[in-house]
Amino acid sequence: MKAKYIICLVLLSASIILLIAFTPEKNKKAAIKHYLYVAAPGIRDYLGFGGHGILVFDMDNNHAFVKRIKTKGFHPNKKPSNVKGIAVSVPLNSIYISTLESLQRIDLSTEKIIWEKDFEGGCDRMSISPDGKTMYLPSLEKDFWNVVDCNTGGIVTKINGFKRAHNTLYGASGNHVYMGDIGNPWLYMANTKSNIIEGKIGPFGNYVRPFTVNNSETRAYVTVDSLLGFEVGDIKSKNKIAKVVVEGWNMGPVRRHGNPSHGIALTPDEKELWVCDGYNMRLHVFNAMAPYQQLTTITLQDMPGWINFSMDGRYAYPSSGEVIDAKSRKILFPLRDEFQNAVASEKLLEIHFDGQKAVKASDQFGIGRIKSEVSVLLLTNPNTKR
Repeated sequence: MKAKYIICLVLLSASIILLIAFTPEKNKKAAIKHYLYVAAPGIRDYLGFGGHGILVFDMDNNHAFVKRIKTKGFHPNKKPSNVKGIAVSVPLNSIYISTLESLQRIDLSTEKIIWEKDFEGGCDRMSISPDGKTMYLPSLEKDFWNVVDCNTGGIVTKINGFKRAHNTLYGASGNHVYMGDIGNPWLYMANTKSNIIEGKIGPFGNYVRPFTVNNSETRAYVTVDSLLGFEVGDIKSKNKIAKVVVEGWNMGPVRRHGNPSHGIALTPDEKELWVCDGYNMRLHVFNAMAPYQQLTTITLQDMPGWINFSMDGRYAYPSSGEVIDAKSRKILFPLRDEFQNAVASEKLLEIHFDGQKAVKASDQFGIGRIKSEVSVLLLTNPNTKR
């Protein structure tokens, strides 16, 4: 009897150990939810593309509409203002929306607006440091960028010397910010320790429009005015090293932005570049390595003015509102709001939640992620072979 009791006790203890060892990890994995946050009006101030607010879609459930988060951001006439940018600070559990006139900080758990601040000179497409503390916020096509404290919204300093400040991208290292001045053929680099311009890449063939950067910050892929295609800059040498023209398609007038290819993104594995074509209402897919072979084209339901990817590279999100399977190139379905209206926006990103707390977020730019994922693996598992 005593032996049987001991055996039962051992088996019970082993079961408890197994539960402790394996269940929490599974539960934690199951608890992580993946959502697409889409800011509207994200195409000019057109309310017909999703109304006003932040629309949330469940990436784990065929991008089903989840909810609409109320936002501010109004013109002086009280009509919703154009959303110019969207960004997240994971440490502060906050999402930020810039409009023509103001910047809002919204708590991701309570969905309450913590503050809204007007900025002299207006606001454009901003970017937040990897540590979630600092934002580079361009004026609305004026001659300066504001460096902003993400917690308070206070201005840390101002960086002058531009023509038309516009697009902003923090590099993955956090050491440099890449700044697109749409009145200039250069892509500027600011040192984030000194907050001064450290250099400029180019000159490119025309004024710089949307761009992206690989994770190691060795290459910049830039769209420019009057080019259906893209150009490539070597960040180390600061020279333009390639010009790639879309073959087989003509340029023509576009309804917005004024340039043929307004929108470019790297797939997260950095193997492909997807480039917008506003006139032909298409995405053109290229190999991301020289000689940048043109691979295919994808027909869209409307003019694209931006392109982004899910962090795992599974989905592509053109601003025309489709969800695309990036591997098969097939359009899966359009995004739709709570009224079954089509949703389209140039300002969207992905957020992962553990309960009510954000644990990971993407950027509004289609940046390369290949190195960062390796770095995460090394940090979480020191025994991983390098």
